[in-house]
Amino acid sequence: MSTAVMTAVVQCEHCGKKNRVPAVGDGIPRCGNCHRPLPWIVDAGDDTFSEVAEQAKLPVLVDMWAIWCGPCRMVSPALEQVARELAGRVKLVKVDIDAAPKLSQRFTVQAVPTLMVLRNGAVIARQSGAAPAATIRHWVEDAIDAEEGAPT
Repeated sequence: MSTAVMTAVVQCEHCGKKNRVPAVGDGIPRCGNCHRPLPWIVDAGDDTFSEVAEQAKLPVLVDMWAIWCGPCRMVSPALEQVARELAGRVKLVKVDIDAAPKLSQRFTVQAVPTLMVLRNGAVIARQSGAAPAATIRHWVEDAIDAEEGAPT
């Protein structure tokens, strides 16, 4: 399966230009017009998660959600806001647990939404439940900063 052909069209918040953003790629998606970082928001499932999330060069914010989950629907706009605010620093990967039972089992998802921050495929932070955008952003930034400051 080639996820490289999966793309989303993202409008640059700075200049308004529409850009194609692939689900998988090296580097950071940037606007073709003004060259500013674009938010990277993609879906993944059991067969695409490794390529889309675990092999990403950026830290990945994973949203394990379900269509029937009210708090999941409430937190989704907040997650997308965080992805926009942290464009160039984080990739948001959304996983529908009902469509990806292997991932749900692998990450022992017992409540939705479950949010995780991955770096090089490893979970560096995890929390369950919905939260406002500012709280999620702070949590993601703390996880990324703590990981970057950790000795190698």
